[in-house]
Amino acid sequence: MTYWQPGTQYNLNDVVEYEGSRYKIIQAHRSQSDWTPPNTPALWGRMSGGSGGHGGHGQGHGQGQGQGHGQSHGQGQGQGYGNNQGQGYGNNQGQGYGNNQSEQQQPQQQYNYGNEKPQVEPTKEEQKKDWRDLDDDRKKQLAVGGGLLAGAAAIAGGYFAFKEHEKSEEEKKAQTWALQNWIKDAEDRTRQFKQNGPQGPCTWVLTQDKNIPSGAIVGGEERGAKLYICRAFYDGAIIPGKAAEGMKLGGVLGYRDEEIQVPKYEVLIGDMRALRWVQAHGRVDLRNLGARPVEGGRENDGTPLYIAQAPHKGATHPGKASEKLDGAYIPYGGGEKRVDNYQVLCYA
Repeated sequence: MTYWQPGTQYNLNDVVEYEGSRYKIIQAHRSQSDWTPPNTPALWGRMSGGSGGHGGHGQGHGQGQGQGHGQSHGQGQGQGYGNNQGQGYGNNQGQGYGNNQSEQQQPQQQYNYGNEKPQVEPTKEEQKKDWRDLDDDRKKQLAVGGGLLAGAAAIAGGYFAFKEHEKSEEEKKAQTWALQNWIKDAEDRTRQFKQNGPQGPCTWVLTQDKNIPSGAIVGGEERGAKLYICRAFYDGAIIPGKAAEGMKLGGVLGYRDEEIQVPKYEVLIGDMRALRWVQAHGRVDLRNLGARPVEGGRENDGTPLYIAQAPHKGATHPGKASEKLDGAYIPYGGGEKRVDNYQVLCYA
């Protein structure tokens, strides 16, 4: 039997023992010291203890039915976390685990995942705040009640990342919080764009893999292939980069002299008749630029990042520039290249 430990990646179907009880995972995540199985029912389902009884019908993510045998183990059809009448958990293989309650008993808490909402959700006002600005009691409620699971699932799924070995537990939570708030904003922007069309000269639209949306702004070209302007969340920052069908995962960012491949990112859609490229050198000087730049993202310290395009080895690459960077930085060749003379995307 595997014993639960902090700092461990747990995936669907994993089973652990903690303080004499067995727990089966509900939501893939990386464990933290204060996310023990008994304190995070949104992440773990208890499998042992209690009285016998039948596992009843399980309704959750995937329309599962569990017919229980004995105390806990049952056969399931489909997927799901059953939570109505002494039921169990159905996993991807259709196996069920009764929750050791009789048919007449009702569980005290219900947690639904997939497309359903966690028990504790952040409010719109909270989503606008930094994690560190939230009340300590509220942060604990969100952490154990599912309020961070959207970000944790995105990280576990490989869509986003941060340099985990460099972070404290509180910093990891802060970045997970920032990530899921950005994802929600990106999804809302994309939904509004699809429903109502463009509301200005340019709009960020969320996409995945190598699917470049129609109307994407060309930010450069290499060997005859167009390079589009993208951005994504990484290590607490929202970083402009480049995207193309020929990229390994679709999007590419430059960060701390590394080239980061990203499968989920935003692409800038717009009308170049309302935009223009403005020549710049060294650090962006907003007073002398002569136009208002399109903001492409921000560093993890809050510094705005602008969209740049810069020449390099016979090609032109999209990248980033700011009032702190000594030139434009473009992702290239596994790292980043600094270019002194470049152009910044501005409103016309």
